[in-house]
Amino acid sequence: MILKLQNSCRYLVFSSAALLLAACSTTEPAKNSKQIPQNSDRNFLSQLGKSDIDRLADVEMRENTEILRTLMIKLYKRNPRELRKNTTASAEEMVKSVFENQHGWRFKEISETQGSDAIQQAFRPDYEGDRVMSLIVGLQTMLIKAHGGETEFYFNDIIDPQNIFNAARNVEIAVWQLSNKRDDQGQLFLLTNELNDHEHNLSFEREFGKIIGSLDLLAITLSEKLQRGITRIVQALSTAVFLPLGF
Repeated sequence: MILKLQNSCRYLVFSSAALLLAACSTTEPAKNSKQIPQNSDRNFLSQLGKSDIDRLADVEMRENTEILRTLMIKLYKRNPRELRKNTTASAEEMVKSVFENQHGWRFKEISETQGSDAIQQAFRPDYEGDRVMSLIVGLQTMLIKAHGGETEFYFNDIIDPQNIFNAARNVEIAVWQLSNKRDDQGQLFLLTNELNDHEHNLSFEREFGKIIGSLDLLAITLSEKLQRGITRIVQALSTAVFLPLGF
């Protein structure tokens, strides 16, 4: 299991490189092709304050945010009971409210928890709140913290490659918990991939793999650019603890 995940991540690092570099290209996209998310503020003065690394980080952050939005919708549709704990709105409306409203990423529905605390809360047996919201808000706020508290980057911003690397490992831990953590009846807290004789759906694993791959790519790129080494911590996923993300 761990070896398979590591091999998948290595592949995704290279595939993510192609994806992120394509975002800097001026070539017109093919008709009906999926476009890379673009910065809404692309004026000359705004872009003048950015290095190539800043633009790479911009794309990585936007892409991973979009992936988390997609995953939140998919999780609500696989686990509709979680959505009903907070609202009568559709999954799409709920996700739009979470990602687009001005709330500072603090939600009373999940006791205003963030980062790894919110992720762990989603898998607590005694937790009665919205596990989907707790997981996704935890992941998004963890990514923001790993990027120095920013979602858009300029020359004066410093992103620590160790924090980005640690965030990738933390996503791996969250994915393992999502696939393995069970309640007292032996049922998964949240349903994701479907693997049986009739259906093979690994879309959740693929989406999380994209996040891990793009984080690893950015960490390696930053490490080379800043000439700053990365401490590669190896943990067994079943007993791993979330790694710190300092500013």
